[in-house]
Amino acid sequence: MSEHALQPLDESRFESVLCVVAHPDDIEYGTSAAVARWTEAGKSVSYFLLTRGEAGIDGMDPVDAAPARADEERASAAVVGVDRVEFGDWSDGTIEYGLALRRDIAAAIRRHRPDLVTTLTRHETFAGGGLNQADHRAVGLATMDACADAGNRWIHPELAADGLEPWHVGTLAFSASPVSDSYVDVTGYLDAAVESLEEHRLYNDALPDDFPKPPQLLEGILGGGAKAVGDPAVTHALLLEVHER
Repeated sequence: MSEHALQPLDESRFESVLCVVAHPDDIEYGTSAAVARWTEAGKSVSYFLLTRGEAGIDGMDPVDAAPARADEERASAAVVGVDRVEFGDWSDGTIEYGLALRRDIAAAIRRHRPDLVTTLTRHETFAGGGLNQADHRAVGLATMDACADAGNRWIHPELAADGLEPWHVGTLAFSASPVSDSYVDVTGYLDAAVESLEEHRLYNDALPDDFPKPPQLLEGILGGGAKAVGDPAVTHALLLEVHER
């Protein structure tokens, strides 16, 4: 985390948001609390997931897991007011950074034309020090680059040829970053975030017995974020690494 005081995210800068992640449930590990706040305020939020999380359940064949987990993600999104959920065709667990990944994310940005793009951290570790997973790192880095690609007509020119005109992203934000500098006050939105994560029933049921349940997990993430903010009026906060573009 940054050694400087955390600043509230300037929510006046955006009316539309695109959340880009690798797997179903990535958004629900904290970001969904902010999504609930934003949709309640009338902002437009869309999701783009590169995979359907088909490799995430050890006892379930990927052929069966993919549609089931996609359905759970749609239900999860609906809890926090999101009805636009798109999936890419990348393979869970084996996403590789490169031009093809950048192009797919840039295409999603041009389709949805968001003011704010959010994704998971591209760093090797999360804010708490745990090791980050390969798909998250690849998608986080590719999203950062795709935000620039989306605004340049001469990068991935086939996108414009297909009718996807360039789009400039004003703000890029990474969640779970070890160098967070900003926060969203999600006081009052913990229950919505918990309900959203609980929609991932197949995945949650497959986790080890000692893995924190959604209420405890999100209290740790968002309650811990509030402690970092240090304002007694803020009981839950989503920490973000924010870059204005």
